[in-house]
Amino acid sequence: MGAALILAVAGMSGGSGMSAGAAELAPLPVRLPAPTLRGTPSDLPSGPNVEPPPEKPAPPFMAPAGVTNHAAGKKVTSSSRPFSGTLAQVTDGRKEPDDDQVVELRRGKQWVQVDLGEAVAIHAIVIWHDHRFLQVFRDVIVQVADDPDFTQNVRTLYNNDMDNSAGLGIGTDKEYFETYQGRTFAGKGVVARYVRSYTAGSSLSSFNVHQEIEVFALPAAAGEGAGR
Repeated sequence: MGAALILAVAGMSGGSGMSAGAAELAPLPVRLPAPTLRGTPSDLPSGPNVEPPPEKPAPPFMAPAGVTNHAAGKKVTSSSRPFSGTLAQVTDGRKEPDDDQVVELRRGKQWVQVDLGEAVAIHAIVIWHDHRFLQVFRDVIVQVADDPDFTQNVRTLYNNDMDNSAGLGIGTDKEYFETYQGRTFAGKGVVARYVRSYTAGSSLSSFNVHQEIEVFALPAAAGEGAGR
């Protein structure tokens, strides 16, 4: 794997996966897709609740050395059946800016969910919704829980739903533009088995799209409690 592809991805939601000095840190081992070659829309969203489009790659997201993607190949469920693509694509490792790499769900608030198979200490979640076009996704909410119905020990890692239209609480995070780097959400060692990603359309479409979800974690016994 080329060094140019093994890059750290940093979201504005946090600069590292755990508190400083708790363990040896290293750049998150994310394999980035190629940037899109499609043009930039002329009328981009703006405002106090929208981050400006990035002008350069984000700095490295630092996480405990040894984290791996526990979502790879894991089971994915969703709030509605996809009308384009299959749910297995969300964890298949393929996230190029191609039409056949996206999984499309119907309009309205929708979610996709990954079962990690066991509880792990999560230090970073990287999500690509759709980086074929520069766009902002609405009501992006990332949660983790202990059960598939999200009734036990639900914790919200990111929420940019400013008006509570999704009914999951008012968010204080900003909307952001999709790029080939995806978006990294800090887990800070939270222990959970299930990861759920919500959206409610984007600035370009009312449909909901996911390309890939990666969950970088350590076994719960090794990382439990770190960064809390």
